[in-house]
Amino acid sequence: MSPSKITVSLTEGPVAGHLYRMAMPMVWSILLMMSFNVIDTWFVSRLGVAELAAMSFTFPVVMTVSSLAIGLGAGVSSVVARAQGSGNTDKVRQLVTDGSILATALGVAITIIGLAINRPLFQALGASDETMPLILDYMVIWFIGAPLVIAPMVALSSLRALGNSMITAKIMAIGSVINIVLDPILIFGLLGAPRLELQGAAMATVAARLLTFVAGYYYLKKAGVLAPPTLNFSRMWESWKGILHVGLPAVATNMIIPIAGGVVVALVAQHGREAVAGLGVAMRIEPIALIVFYALSSVAGPFFGQNASAGKVHRLHETLNILTRFCILLGLGLAVALFFGGSFLASFFSTEEQVLYVASAYLAVVPLSYAGYGLLMSINAAFNGLGKPLPATALSFLRVMGLYLPLALVANHFFGIPGLFAATFFCNLVMGLLGWWWLRRAIQAVPEKPE
Repeated sequence: MSPSKITVSLTEGPVAGHLYRMAMPMVWSILLMMSFNVIDTWFVSRLGVAELAAMSFTFPVVMTVSSLAIGLGAGVSSVVARAQGSGNTDKVRQLVTDGSILATALGVAITIIGLAINRPLFQALGASDETMPLILDYMVIWFIGAPLVIAPMVALSSLRALGNSMITAKIMAIGSVINIVLDPILIFGLLGAPRLELQGAAMATVAARLLTFVAGYYYLKKAGVLAPPTLNFSRMWESWKGILHVGLPAVATNMIIPIAGGVVVALVAQHGREAVAGLGVAMRIEPIALIVFYALSSVAGPFFGQNASAGKVHRLHETLNILTRFCILLGLGLAVALFFGGSFLASFFSTEEQVLYVASAYLAVVPLSYAGYGLLMSINAAFNGLGKPLPATALSFLRVMGLYLPLALVANHFFGIPGLFAATFFCNLVMGLLGWWWLRRAIQAVPEKPE
């Protein structure tokens, strides 16, 4: 594959066509990744309750490191897309190389620190002495493979920033399939392999990430945007500052998502364990419904970054209009489907009356605001692509801490669970509108360059 087929200019051609071409492959790869997470947990659950509990203890640590990787990927994507849009190939090569060095260094640091504090870390999280050996079986291998969590994210984010989401999606999908295939072999000792149980689950994950690492950097090298690393620290520091300018706020933005989830669970827990189970059912259905929004937000950043650097302001306005119309139409479609079909979908997970009531109530109310929530995802990605990460962070913090938390406390007190879900509905719509207005103003401030 020639370099010209790997890098794609997003500053020319139909806007809607580019968005469709980039988003569709991501839909399938994200679906596969979500399926892998569910299947991985299911395989571990076959080992027993103790093993499943041990893996559950690892989720906060894994999510924290993953948030770091996603944030760093957003930073690299932003600076690379803007350099690509301005036509500065040397700058692209420098940023991809220096970003990869930063990702590898952070990964190695996490490995060293993680192995050093492994046991006290999980003791602080409440793990018992009986569960600890199982946790360590998994996390020792996971921490050793930590560089393979962060470096591939930078590689794949760089490829998306260059306008090619197809290769990124294929690599993600193949990695997920390999993980799914290796899981039962290494966990249960199939096909002559030793039975490794939780260690096998960790090894399968590390092996899949090793493949994404090799494939991602192979294509970057093929595209001619990966230079041999040098010891020019002043140049690297300049690159790192640009990456972290977007990356650090993006990490904070990603951290807000589990915080928001924890707030919701804590409030719902006041109504009993059946209510929590009902929320859990809805939370299993919701990510599948939002896949297209996730995919769209993954390509909005590179699109805004390239066109802003090229001074194509009219294309930025056109992109925002297309995203707005699409999110409204898709959001309304999902709302109707889940309003009428939510109870049926929830019945696959439970037959308890209270569980079904809570799940159905969530899926009847909250999806009415998916248009606003989906649009807000793309708006946050667009701000990162423009190199303006603080509005994205502010919108996320305001949505959770400034608006949702006080409103949810009041609504839960007076109206119970329906009030909680109504608060989520209100916040999604309000923040979607605020984000839309803020991004329009930011676009108007972008200097337009003559054709």
